Amino acid sequence: MASLVQRVKAMAKLPREEEDTERSRWINQDLLPTPPEQQTWRWWNYVTFYWSISFTNWTLGSTMIGIGLNWWQAIIVIFVSQCISSVAMAFNSRAASIYHVGFPCVARSVFGMWGSYYFVGARAILAVVWYAVQMYSGAEYMYNILRAIFGHNFTDIPNHLPASAGISSALMLAFFLAWLVHLPFCHFRPYQLRRFFWFKTIVSLPAMFGLFIWAMVNTKGRIGTHLYAASTTSSSGLAWLILAGINSGMGNTATLITNQPDYARWARSRGAPIWTQLISNPIAVTLSASLGILSTAAVNEKYGTDIWNQWDMMNLILDNYWSSKTRFAVFLCAFAWLVQILGTNIAANMIAFGADSSMLFPSYVNMRRGQYIIEFLAWAVCPWKILASATKFETFLGGYGLFMASVVAIMVCDYFLLSKGNMFIPALYNGTPANKNYYYARGWNLQALAAYIVGIALPFPGFCGELGASVSAGATHLVDMGWILSFVTSFVVYYALCSVWPTQNQRYVREQGYAFEQVGNDLVESFEYDVATEDHTTKADKVY
Repeated sequence: MASLVQRVKAMAKLPREEEDTERSRWINQDLLPTPPEQQTWRWWNYVTFYWSISFTNWTLGSTMIGIGLNWWQAIIVIFVSQCISSVAMAFNSRAASIYHVGFPCVARSVFGMWGSYYFVGARAILAVVWYAVQMYSGAEYMYNILRAIFGHNFTDIPNHLPASAGISSALMLAFFLAWLVHLPFCHFRPYQLRRFFWFKTIVSLPAMFGLFIWAMVNTKGRIGTHLYAASTTSSSGLAWLILAGINSGMGNTATLITNQPDYARWARSRGAPIWTQLISNPIAVTLSASLGILSTAAVNEKYGTDIWNQWDMMNLILDNYWSSKTRFAVFLCAFAWLVQILGTNIAANMIAFGADSSMLFPSYVNMRRGQYIIEFLAWAVCPWKILASATKFETFLGGYGLFMASVVAIMVCDYFLLSKGNMFIPALYNGTPANKNYYYARGWNLQALAAYIVGIALPFPGFCGELGASVSAGATHLVDMGWILSFVTSFVVYYALCSVWPTQNQRYVREQGYAFEQVGNDLVESFEYDVATEDHTTKADKVY
């Protein structure tokens, strides 16, 4: 039997006339299609995966309450936003579940061999920052754990850091330990983490429900009157609040929507990553956010506080009910939350950066090495500085969905309407002008680039307004529809441009008369034949 790399390269039918030095610029093992022995994720693995990621949105409701919605309006808006997100996720999963390639390769097929570098690079940079910020959240849970175990022996650790550092010595120790918890997981690729996401799902349920039950029992369910009425009675004002809430909910899952190819490529069956998240994501996000809204509102009402984060609530519990039983309960709860943030950080940021860096530097970096790189870059980001003093930068990170919505729209439009679900695997690794499918105009898909710019241009002034610029009310309303507006605009513009000015790949698909996903169906059939006969020069040659 041929080696793993040889088998995958045979499946991809890479151009043999290219020199090895040229290939190394575009190819490594993680960029190649996932081989069958690594297509191990079945439908139940995706159920637990999506549930484990989505059932961590405790503080999402605080955003909805903060813009002026009451508690039941916030819950409905969250559910609607996640239903829309799940539909976008389903569409963006399809290409990877058929051809078993990740986001970087899908980006190559749409934006061009060189154009994809911008979009993959932008995602990689944001993944680094978000990875560090999420790890800092993990440090807060580690702080709860250490306080529950050691009490004042931990909290009274002398602080040797200046106030300008934005972090204490005790919290720095917690961050280091949270960093160590992340470190071993850098070694694993996604197909090896199925059991971990099972574990994450199991521990998340009792932790979140336990904190909710404590809050309801301790406060007798009194959540306060301020959650019953929205801040405006105007119907038009309420409509804009709802749109802003939906957009905020969409932004909350923008990373998950964009990253779908990196998860779907490991699927055993085509439908496994699609219908599972259509069910899991809306329920899990809405349920966890609802528990967070009611719990924190009740605690704030009773204790006169203004907390929304889980770690602050656990510190409040320790402040008011210090005992061995309480400390043990907080330890278990904080441990479960740490596992949750670990899993979310792995799925949303570590895997994404590993995939991106394997494309940006294929000769030197594979997915595993990329995951180690982002682990160490987390220190360079200094997330405590960001969270302590750069609120506008947090807003900028929250605007990630604005830029990624256009990317997803173009990818979905190209795959389903223009290329008819046909992806030509050999062309994904050929960066020369001889590439008749994806080289486009000097490696750039100009139609896609134009649609991307138009898609982000409309809500961008309002986004600048959120960062402090003076803008009109109309611009503010446009950014309230940011994700949906960017998606729809880029989708329509790209389709219109390609209808009158098709790309070379789209013309090729039309000339060859390909049916929907014909190439994918032929490729699966031919590869199954080749693996059985160990012959990669017969039937597979007919696919292309």
